[in-house]
Amino acid sequence: MANKNDQDGILAPVSLKEKIGYGLGDLGFNFYWANISAFLLIFYTDTFGISAAAAGTMMLVTKIFDAFTDPIMGAIADRTKSKFGRFRPYLLYAGLPMAAAGVLTYTTPDLGEGGKVIWAYGTYTLMMLMYTVLSVPYSALSGVITAKSQDRTDLISFRFIAAFSGTTIVNFFTLDLVDYLGKGNEVLGWQLTMGVYGILAAILFAVVFYTTKERIQPPPNQKSNAIGDIKDLLGNRPWLVLFSLALIIMITITMRAGASIYYIKYYIGRPDLIKYFLTAYGLALAAGAACTPILTRFLDKKRLMIVLMTTTGILSMAFFFVPANAIGLMFTIHILIGFALGPKSPLAFSMYADAADYTEWKTGRRATAMTFSAAIFSQKLGGALASFIIGLVLATMGYVANEAQSDASQTGIILVISIIPGIIALLAAFVMRFYTLDNTTLQKIQLELKERKASEE
Repeated sequence: MANKNDQDGILAPVSLKEKIGYGLGDLGFNFYWANISAFLLIFYTDTFGISAAAAGTMMLVTKIFDAFTDPIMGAIADRTKSKFGRFRPYLLYAGLPMAAAGVLTYTTPDLGEGGKVIWAYGTYTLMMLMYTVLSVPYSALSGVITAKSQDRTDLISFRFIAAFSGTTIVNFFTLDLVDYLGKGNEVLGWQLTMGVYGILAAILFAVVFYTTKERIQPPPNQKSNAIGDIKDLLGNRPWLVLFSLALIIMITITMRAGASIYYIKYYIGRPDLIKYFLTAYGLALAAGAACTPILTRFLDKKRLMIVLMTTTGILSMAFFFVPANAIGLMFTIHILIGFALGPKSPLAFSMYADAADYTEWKTGRRATAMTFSAAIFSQKLGGALASFIIGLVLATMGYVANEAQSDASQTGIILVISIIPGIIALLAAFVMRFYTLDNTTLQKIQLELKERKASEE
């Protein structure tokens, strides 16, 4: 149980050092996530030699496994007891195993088509399992550092500034690193590149461990089980809205990222622009995330999210009409979409922490990691659905790797970077209308929770 100083400090300001330290963790995660979003599908199709349909299906089917492992990890983390806290120990000890899993995923043994698919299923599942072991406690940690809603937004904004900075680094340097480290051997280049990213990520996870503190604890007499935690979530309307929102928005983000390389390589015919196109997008995402604390001082989280997703939807559909030779206009709209999407992640994750407060206020029980684990599953499912849709559309339109594409295939590539994610973004704006935790309600909830904890001392 937390001591009285910690309980008194749950509404105290979070230091800049702790915000930066926590945020650096997502720089590490995006050495993996940005690779998965932007490069893994085209790695499977153009390097490993798996068909687009098989690769997209694999990335979706493996989410069935995640449907079980994410809440299980949430339940384990919520019930972990150590002198370091519930969530921080995982960041110290699981970084290097994650690095090994990443290298294996980008390893290409000389197998037949069936063997390659089996290898992809096994190694990708292992990598996402290790990602779960790290990401669930990391995300839950943001819900126990502070109870102040604005500080949570600030804290998580630092996280996603670092995340999108990681995306920018990966997008700009990865292909060059593969060439440099592989010295002409693309297969070796991918392995060594993922090894470098994995070691850097493990170091950053350790930084999170040493710079953060867990202050918010479950009620001291709480008795619950994993099934009860899940039932609490299903009775939490704000969380249900956020779960749906994360699923929908991640489809938009991953679909645009995953389709970008195909778009530049095959539709524009300028593979030399790939890293600049992806980097501009990553910088725009980071800039949007950095502006989140400012934006939330003028609009509450719900209204801001609706405005941002509506803007994303309109701009994405406008992207469909950009001619292939209008490079400047293409980059401009691409950057504006990134800027509009940037605040989405810090907003959503700060709202998950608010939803954990709501569950405790309503039921007297707190399951922070379970709240975030199910949310992370919805994000991973959204990312997998995006890859599946890209693979399905490309396969249907006749995509052939490393060859000039037919008119139908090129149309499919344009659709998955513009119209389809645009429609999905507008759907996200509609779903957000059902979110009920406004600023006044949150202040009331957090004040009552603090009074309860004080009476239990």
